[in-house]
Amino acid sequence: MSLSLSVSLGLWQDRPAEEALLTARAADELGYPELWIGEMATYDAFALATAIGLATTRIGLTVGPLAVAVRDPMMIAMGAASVAGLTGRRVDVAVGTSSPLVVEEWHGRSRARSATALRETVEAIRPLLDGERSDFAGSCVASSGYRLRLPAPRSRLSVAAFGPSAVRTAALADRMVLNLVTPASARRLTARLRAVNPATSVVAWVTAAVDPDRAAVDRIRRAVVGYLPAPGYGEMFAEAGFADVVEFARTRPHPRELLAAVPDELVASVALLGDADAVGARLSAYAAAGVDEVALVPVSTDRDPGGAATLKALHTASGG
Repeated sequence: MSLSLSVSLGLWQDRPAEEALLTARAADELGYPELWIGEMATYDAFALATAIGLATTRIGLTVGPLAVAVRDPMMIAMGAASVAGLTGRRVDVAVGTSSPLVVEEWHGRSRARSATALRETVEAIRPLLDGERSDFAGSCVASSGYRLRLPAPRSRLSVAAFGPSAVRTAALADRMVLNLVTPASARRLTARLRAVNPATSVVAWVTAAVDPDRAAVDRIRRAVVGYLPAPGYGEMFAEAGFADVVEFARTRPHPRELLAAVPDELVASVALLGDADAVGARLSAYAAAGVDEVALVPVSTDRDPGGAATLKALHTASGG
């Protein structure tokens, strides 16, 4: 395979929150080079990144994607510098627009003009991460006169993208991050990116379970359900052969009814499931789509807490 493997925390909402540290320690001990630390409903991302940095020995940390409607450029730069200073570890940053649930309902913020806010955050944050004084005034984002008092982390900057505007913004960054995509969708998004900037690399977060049990597959099914009616994602699943499920999802059925209608084959279209050989073939499909790095999101179950067994199997299979 001509792609690198890293690890992303699953932050599974129906598993103990502290399992994130199990995943982090396993990734570090196995020698994975990078751990992506997102933010959902439990730990603050920078607090968790600091705890992981102190509990591991060498793995690089990428914090995010962080919602640009919730965290401003100064907060993000100060957070990255704080984690780097407290852990002595390389700390990179990822940003995105997040969802209406997180931004509008949980935080009570507006997602209006989110595409503009994402682009302006990328423009404003790069000088801050490099230790320069802020001097940016956009229509949604602004910062003036602040400079890090800690050593500048000089972080690589990644942008979570799916729609055309976010892909164009990702072309301004070091990396574009894709989440929950089929290889066919990854191919299209990568082609759009490289038509603008061939130098920006592509990372796909892909959920993984080697030799999965029923609990592992069902955990991914529950995670996929909310995406089925969403614009863009619904069309992606329809293209993959599940137009009937998408059509049903858009009638807004009860979540239990929709979950029951999701076949395992739909789950497999956006995940790495099966034995090590089958997962290796799926990884090759992402590599053929132009993806440079797959961030494995290991499924955590009672049989495989933190997804450590999956990480070990894939690290061994990849020759690590």
